[in-house]
Amino acid sequence: MYELLSQPKNKNSDFCSSDTLPTEITQSDDFLEEAVFAGGGFWGLEAAFGCVDGVVKTAAGYCGGTLKKPTYREVSEGWTGHTEVVKVNYDKRKVSYKLLCKSFWESHDPTNKEYLGFGVDTHYRSAIFYANEEQKKHALQTKIEHQMKLNRRIVTKILPYSTDFFFLAENQHQKYYLQKDYIWVCESLNLRSTQQFIDSSVACKLNGILGRNDKMVVENLKRFVDVCSLPGHTKKVLEEIVEDLEGKS
Repeated sequence: MYELLSQPKNKNSDFCSSDTLPTEITQSDDFLEEAVFAGGGFWGLEAAFGCVDGVVKTAAGYCGGTLKKPTYREVSEGWTGHTEVVKVNYDKRKVSYKLLCKSFWESHDPTNKEYLGFGVDTHYRSAIFYANEEQKKHALQTKIEHQMKLNRRIVTKILPYSTDFFFLAENQHQKYYLQKDYIWVCESLNLRSTQQFIDSSVACKLNGILGRNDKMVVENLKRFVDVCSLPGHTKKVLEEIVEDLEGKS
C-alpha cells in the first residue's frame, strides 16, 4: 500500500505549509460539500487531504464493486472490483472543488501504469469520482492542465459517483497514521468508533500533519496547537509530542 510521501511531487505545492493550516475548524454543514478521490491506497491520500485548508472531514472507503459492505480483505483480494477511495467534506467558502482536484494530482503519481493492472491490485486505482457536471468539468480541466506538465500519460479515470456504491472502510483504516503512531492522542479526543474518527475535524487535521515524514511536522503541529481550540488534555499530549519530535531532530 502506498504511504504519504514526505514531499509532494511538485516542489511548489505544500499541503501542510504554515500558510495553509486552518486557524479554525468549520463545523457548519450549510457550507460543506463532498468530493471523492482515489489515488493508490487510501491511507496516504486521506492524510494529504487532511492537510488542505478548507477540508474539515475525510473518510476512507471503497467505491464501486459488486459486493455491499465489503471487508478490506475481500477488496484486497481483487475479486470484488472495489477501489480504495477517500471521501472529502470541504468548506466551499475556503477551498474550491477545482483546487481539491489540483491537490489530488500532486498527492500521487497519476501516470503509474500499475493503476491499469488487473488481479489483486485492482483496488489501487487513480480516479476522480464526480457527483455532477460541474465536478466533471473541473476534473477534466485540471487533468488536461496537469498532463501538460508531464512527459508520461496520465492514467487517471474520471468516473460518475453514486452514494449507493460507497462503503466505509473498517475502523483501523480511518485516520491511519494518527491511530497507528499516536493512539494516545485519539484517546485524549475520546475517539473510538469509525464514525467518531470520521466526524472529528481535529483528527482529520492531525492525521494530515502527523502523516508526514519531514521537517515540517514539528512546525505545523506547533501552529495547530497554538491556533486551534483543543481540549486541555489533548493540547498537553500534543505539546509532549512536539517536545519528543524536537528531541529526535
